[in-house]
Amino acid sequence: MSRSFLWKWVATAAAAFLALGSSAANAQQYKMRIQTAVPTSSIYFELLKKFGDRVEKMSGGRIKTEVLPDGAVVPALEILDAVDKGIVEAGYAWTHYWSGKHPAAGLFSNPMAGSGVGLDQLSHVAWLFEGGGYDLYKKFYAEVLKVNVEPLLVQPMGPDPLGWFKAPIKNLEDFKKLKYRSPPGIAGEIFKEMGVSAVAMPGGEIVPAAQRGVIDAAEWIGPADDMNLGLHTVWKHYYLQGLHQSTDVGELLINKKFWDRLPKDIQEIIRGAAMASMTETYTYNVYRNALAIKTLREKHGVQVHDTPKDIYAAFVKATNTVLDRYAAKDPFFKEVLDSQRKFAQVVVPYWTKILDLYSGLGNAALETGVVKP
Repeated sequence: MSRSFLWKWVATAAAAFLALGSSAANAQQYKMRIQTAVPTSSIYFELLKKFGDRVEKMSGGRIKTEVLPDGAVVPALEILDAVDKGIVEAGYAWTHYWSGKHPAAGLFSNPMAGSGVGLDQLSHVAWLFEGGGYDLYKKFYAEVLKVNVEPLLVQPMGPDPLGWFKAPIKNLEDFKKLKYRSPPGIAGEIFKEMGVSAVAMPGGEIVPAAQRGVIDAAEWIGPADDMNLGLHTVWKHYYLQGLHQSTDVGELLINKKFWDRLPKDIQEIIRGAAMASMTETYTYNVYRNALAIKTLREKHGVQVHDTPKDIYAAFVKATNTVLDRYAAKDPFFKEVLDSQRKFAQVVVPYWTKILDLYSGLGNAALETGVVKP
């Protein structure tokens, strides 16, 4: 290679590199504010920030996110409307928060008692991505609610514990004597069907309501978030197994006009980051919640209990009663419920036996003392 040719090649390569850098620098940048339904102390707020960092790095800085805590722009229950109207570019909550707009909402984010047929967190996610659930989820927003959003699922966080109580409960009859904070929508109706006095309120109102004696017990999200919210400062009895949200998935709603303006590659980056966040949330839930239980027991004197067995049968019965009632009145609700129940007929017999393996191994480790409770 001659010296003159080499210099020409270097000059050409340098010019191309500078042009590429200039093109990247001049590329249009986008900002996406995400109004969340959780406080900054939430591990799910932390996960959303990691999601935003991932999107920014993968896009080469072309899109930046700003994660906002509950109430920063609008209250939690107004997030969908705010995203629909473009007040914020995006929002984070759970589909069941929109149960007031349509009862099928809860079937997507937290099908109660696994839709009454035993779906767990992983089999619920399998229904969403392998069983046709995601198509129904998009249909829910586009055709049923007719809102201007692009919905993405980002955080599988179940199961939610039954929650916090001022005194131990031995059975369902004890539970019925209490005023209990439950999630909005069908979950609350199921508790009422069981005879439990249930009231819905945002997470930030739980501790003040408990301190004023407005409620006697409450559920929120999970050990780590519950501790960050300070529920252990009010109550000392914690029941881990919650049937009302035995599976739970957080969602990211993006204003459709904003979404459609994004280049196709950035859209795919956001979708990819959402799937990455699904995996990351599983790991967070296992470790962060386990650490929280250890801290709650050892530092705060919290007593951790198993949910009384008679609540299981009562809850499953009430769940199917309420779900069937809605299915008889609403065709779309029935379409979603039938899809979940059909999927469960295939998956639950197999997956339940697999879960028995892990439960058996864990209990054997506890019984032999290899692992200390």
